[in-house]
Amino acid sequence: MDKISKKNQMNKKIQILRSKFKKYNIDGYVIPKNDDYFTEYSKINRLKIISNFSGSAGLAIILKNKNYLFTDGRYTIQSQIESGKDFKIISYEKIINCNLFKNLTLGIDPKLFTYDQIKKFFIKKNKIKFIDNNLIDQIKSEKIIDNFPFFPLNKNIVGESYNSKINKISKYLKKNKCDYLFVSSPENVAWILNIRGADGPNSPIPNSRLVISKTKKILLISKIQKAKKLIKEKIIKANELIDINDFQEKIFKLKGNNFIVDDKSCSIYFEDIIKSKFKIIKREDPIYLLKAIKNKTEINNMINAHILDGAALTKFIYWMKNVNKKKINEVQAQNKLESFRKLNKNYLYPSFETIAGSGKNGAIVHYRAKKESCKIINKKEIFLCDSGGQYKYGTTDVTRTICFSKPTKLIKDIFTKVLKGHIAVANTNLKRDNIGKKIDARARKFLKKSNLDYSHGTGHGVGFFLNVHEGPQSISKFNKVKIKPGMILSNEPGFYKKDKFGIRIENLVFVKKLNKNIFFENLTVAPIEKELINYNLLTRLEKNYLFKYHLNVYSKISKYLNLNEKKWLASFI
Repeated sequence: MDKISKKNQMNKKIQILRSKFKKYNIDGYVIPKNDDYFTEYSKINRLKIISNFSGSAGLAIILKNKNYLFTDGRYTIQSQIESGKDFKIISYEKIINCNLFKNLTLGIDPKLFTYDQIKKFFIKKNKIKFIDNNLIDQIKSEKIIDNFPFFPLNKNIVGESYNSKINKISKYLKKNKCDYLFVSSPENVAWILNIRGADGPNSPIPNSRLVISKTKKILLISKIQKAKKLIKEKIIKANELIDINDFQEKIFKLKGNNFIVDDKSCSIYFEDIIKSKFKIIKREDPIYLLKAIKNKTEINNMINAHILDGAALTKFIYWMKNVNKKKINEVQAQNKLESFRKLNKNYLYPSFETIAGSGKNGAIVHYRAKKESCKIINKKEIFLCDSGGQYKYGTTDVTRTICFSKPTKLIKDIFTKVLKGHIAVANTNLKRDNIGKKIDARARKFLKKSNLDYSHGTGHGVGFFLNVHEGPQSISKFNKVKIKPGMILSNEPGFYKKDKFGIRIENLVFVKKLNKNIFFENLTVAPIEKELINYNLLTRLEKNYLFKYHLNVYSKISKYLNLNEKKWLASFI
């Protein structure tokens, strides 16, 4: 479908939506990116239906005569391209107490918002009207195949039994004098029950919710058919599984006084049901932090996943630089990369949509190449490739910037400053700089000396065979969560010159404690483009880091490479 057709369809949908305002007595309607499980990557994308915007973070507000799209710095360029002519694009930060919206009645779907969001964004200056029947679904309802069953993971994969994990929650509830925890996030359900599903396009999440009592009793809220295997495998009992439509009836039969509810992940819809009988204690779900700290088994499995993933990426880079002589486009390149990953029988699918941007497309932080509009890779330009995989025993995420010809001095100098920031993060003394905010500053300092910066965080938490983006830990300007042993994060500083080029270097790292020292250990094992480095800008310690890093890469993946690939990789040492 061409751009004009897409635009006409979008405008038609907006007009249909506005025609419903009178019926519901509203001045506007709010459409978030998330589905009712608040997952980053969802099979349902109502925001794209109404705005054409395909990024992973966004929110639209349609008024009677104006359209607004809120997103973050990662999508500044992308949102302008996809929606900018019909929507006013505004940074997420400016939505709080936004003066654009005063004395309005805004309609929302209570299953798609939390009270925390409403309080922050709209309630002070506007009225909020809950509309149960989602207005976007009334315009276009997406048909989703939703019959894939949940499945359990063996202890040799996850390293800890689900009974042990439930014991931890039981102790937590007793300590805090609480009767129940409502687990509203599917990724947390997946972690505590050691189960996975197929409800995310890039993540093995099981769309479900869970009630855990202080007496260790559980109720799994899910489509019955999807969870039947868990009964057979004795993960849960038949009376512990309830259909979402029976939630209110079952909840009202529970004895006790209070529920812990995380109002950052629990929808208004479910919170209202729970608080109609129980006292609500608003607190972050403790599973987030428990899940963030990986055990030895999970770390070892992640190491193994990254070795084979690194071999696949290395084969791809070598092929791009030394084997392929044809003109190929960005989509063909990312398909070739996945073909190398598929050589591993334990590879399942990408952990997110691959970002393969040549030249100016690399400047779009979360660029997605489309078959009908992608760019032929120009060997005179640098090529940014951000990709990852879901394996049966781990999740990967890695970015490399590749060059095919002699780069300009400007590009080499900027790449080297990004690299210096990357190395500074990798060498962080975590006993001293133990929060994301402090580490983020280390990554940016070399760029800032030249008045350069990037609009995204330096690193995000990563799940174990789960979501590629995971909290509460991150390396960003505002994150104050303490970085602890066992946590996995990305290390990905970058720089983006609009309409020119993009640069990013990303490795995954885990936090290791050895004796009294706490430091980052690289998980990612793939070469960093040496032809983009201005070695004159590196210190002796930075050069030594690169030597040791590439020596480690070679020692771990060389046995998976052919002779020519080995020789090429050895040249990095």
